[in-house]
Amino acid sequence: MPSRPKREEYGEYFAYYVEQVPEGELTAVLAKQLAQTVEMYAGLTEAQAEYRYAPGKWTVKEVLGHLIDTERIMSYRLLRIARGDQTPLVGFDENAYVAQAFFQKRDLADLLEEYQAVRQSTRALLRGVAEEAWTRTGTANGNKLSARTLAYVIAGHEAHHCRILRERYSL
Repeated sequence: MPSRPKREEYGEYFAYYVEQVPEGELTAVLAKQLAQTVEMYAGLTEAQAEYRYAPGKWTVKEVLGHLIDTERIMSYRLLRIARGDQTPLVGFDENAYVAQAFFQKRDLADLLEEYQAVRQSTRALLRGVAEEAWTRTGTANGNKLSARTLAYVIAGHEAHHCRILRERYSL
């Protein structure tokens, strides 16, 4: 499993997310996040999942959908970089993705099942990355970053949004 990436392995944009990851073995962090996120969402009603803390902000369901989409994209980037693909990878507009996904029309239980499947897939991917591949670098959204940076970004991105869910959505 990857150790924490060195600062020269990623651009400023990704620093915040890497910093959100607590010390410890990354697979354990990802497993703990999985359990905590499932617990946070599992007790919600559909009405609670439709809550948004301010006009124009995402609903609780949309945040979960955003976590799913982003983890898929970051895992794909990690796979390509770990395999030595040097093709520059484009960015994505998370607001456009959420707007086109219609997460509010899906049952929360269905979204939660998809989240769990995506996280399990990410964990399986990480187990299969060769040791020498973790420090390979590529370009995503105009930023240089290593494969192991992307693994940390996945965990840090979720930590960021779960903190927002607790603070602004009172979950």
